[in-house]
Amino acid sequence: MARGDGSWLRTLTGVSADNGLMGAKLIAASMKTRQVSYLIPLFDEHTAELVALIDGQSITGFRTAATSAVAADLLASPGELNVAVIGSGFEAKKHLRAIKAARALSAVSVWSPRAESRSRFVADLDDLELPLSAAQNSESAVGAANLVICAARSRDESPTVRGAWLRPGTTVVSVGSTLPEQHEVDVELLDRAELIVADMVDEVLHDTGDALAAKAAGVDLGSKTISLADLVAGRHPGRTSSDQILVYKSVGSAVQDIAVAAMCLAEARRLGLGVPLPISIPPVQK
Repeated sequence: MARGDGSWLRTLTGVSADNGLMGAKLIAASMKTRQVSYLIPLFDEHTAELVALIDGQSITGFRTAATSAVAADLLASPGELNVAVIGSGFEAKKHLRAIKAARALSAVSVWSPRAESRSRFVADLDDLELPLSAAQNSESAVGAANLVICAARSRDESPTVRGAWLRPGTTVVSVGSTLPEQHEVDVELLDRAELIVADMVDEVLHDTGDALAAKAAGVDLGSKTISLADLVAGRHPGRTSSDQILVYKSVGSAVQDIAVAAMCLAEARRLGLGVPLPISIPPVQK
């Protein structure tokens, strides 16, 4: 629901039935200030009682990074990975931690426009005990890597990673282009990709600026795009040769967010964490 002043509210619904909870993901945005809030309410599936309000930004960060790590582990070449991280903010940090949990890393280089942000990224992830450095530019970082994590919004909506920079055998994880006006990887990169894995195939192909630009240029994405579910279930082999360029592209899933939120609620209860809601909203009979 949008207003004339540039603010809007979007509701993404989903159900996590296996643990007796259901919920929604709410996104409120003010385009004047470029501020966004994410909220996940969880309800008892049987009584419809509100049981938790959870920070959706934190959940989204964990979910996005975890699914990217699963995809990267299945798609990337065997052995240690040399990682380039394009972006140095919240999502970039979450992704490197998740990738580190899934695979052995030989080196990591980070690039973002501001030197202070790159330095902060290196300092904040010092506990990972990795050879971690700030790159001189994005092209040098990408050219030396066999796993590229794209987690940065382009200021002018132009691509931040270009296909000409990739060496054969590179795996690209792209999470920063989720709307038609956003561009993160260029047409050449998607054209060079042997396989594109999407968390939500229809949304990736029809709602992201990267895919729309590639299709407008005549690239046939549909014939080489599969779902992450098919990759994980083994219905598609993924990488079949060492020189293939493979792409994982994510736009996010509210159902996954709610499932992760339910897991966090269970863990908070087990550890005795969280703040009890001071009031309740009682269900009504209909």
